[in-house]
Amino acid sequence: MPLVPIAELLLYCADRAQHVAEVVRPALAAGRIVVCDRFSDSTIAYQGHGRGLDLRLIRMLDANARGDLAPQLTFLLDCPVADGLARARSRGSTDRFEREAVEFHERVRAGFRTLAAEAPERYCIVPSTEPVENVSAKVIAETEARLAGERGA
Repeated sequence: MPLVPIAELLLYCADRAQHVAEVVRPALAAGRIVVCDRFSDSTIAYQGHGRGLDLRLIRMLDANARGDLAPQLTFLLDCPVADGLARARSRGSTDRFEREAVEFHERVRAGFRTLAAEAPERYCIVPSTEPVENVSAKVIAETEARLAGERGA
């Protein structure tokens, strides 16, 4: 039997709580910059918008899992669903998310775009249909600009 959506959500929140306690908080306490590939917004987009679970429930569980931590900068590497699925399938094997219907991925993408519109000061949307060198250059440039701004440079 496939994992039911609420179990999937609870597993992601449990993992987030552990990750924050074991990795993120100690790194921040040591003065390090922390980069995460997928955090709270991914849970909202995938389990909320994609799976249709209650967004208020997701936000409440996630807030408890991460405590008072919130990202200062979030990159949305955005591309049309068909392009993203084609890339995933070209790697030879797909995970359970990549095997979901196109409609699921459209809802997830729309969810990410909604989150970006709600927090434009935190989000940087980078079209990922460009060559990887261009995408990485944009990510690096925005990161450096934000870090310089925080340090008053």
